[in-house]
Amino acid sequence: MNNSQQRGGDRSAARRAELITIGRKLFADTSYDALSMDDIARHAGVAKGLIYYYFKSKRGYYLAIIEDSVGDLVARAARHDDLPPVERVHRTVDGYLRYAEHHQAAYRAIISGGVGFDAEVHAIRDGVREAMMGTIAEGTYGHKDVPCLVRTALLGWLCSVEGVTLDWIGRRDLPRATVCALLVRTLGDTLRVIEDFEPSYPAPARRP
Repeated sequence: MNNSQQRGGDRSAARRAELITIGRKLFADTSYDALSMDDIARHAGVAKGLIYYYFKSKRGYYLAIIEDSVGDLVARAARHDDLPPVERVHRTVDGYLRYAEHHQAAYRAIISGGVGFDAEVHAIRDGVREAMMGTIAEGTYGHKDVPCLVRTALLGWLCSVEGVTLDWIGRRDLPRATVCALLVRTLGDTLRVIEDFEPSYPAPARRP
């Protein structure tokens, strides 16, 4: 690839990223069904054909926005790998809640599975769950490869996190710190139950 092609590729990637950023803001305030491609193009200040060029369709644009949001969520969760295990888990949960608090539409779309039953968005959501479970397992046990029972118990806790988080961002009647402490405490309980069933996977010591 020559320099001219490289610059063209960089500009194209930057333009695509800019459109995704605009889309994240639009879908944060307006439902998927309420936004037409004409609306999106008008808000973005571009010709509708440019959006079709990069994303093929409104759904393709929406999926690109969700995937970009997922990248943010997973990155926030994995950001504290230099901390002791208990503190790392606390920061991971707090980062998760912060993301949901500030990107409510994207979070709801990820967790609820998108528009109707959307298999591709469900796959994205499942990827988020796997990444979060891996982060928790690595922070707790030092590795992501865990037995089926451990994975099942962590998945059960994570599904409860999703339910609590959806309720919290809808009501906002508790401070984030309280919700974080509640979720971390219930994770500790889950890890102690895991230890009862799998003694080779001991739970971390309780925080003083």
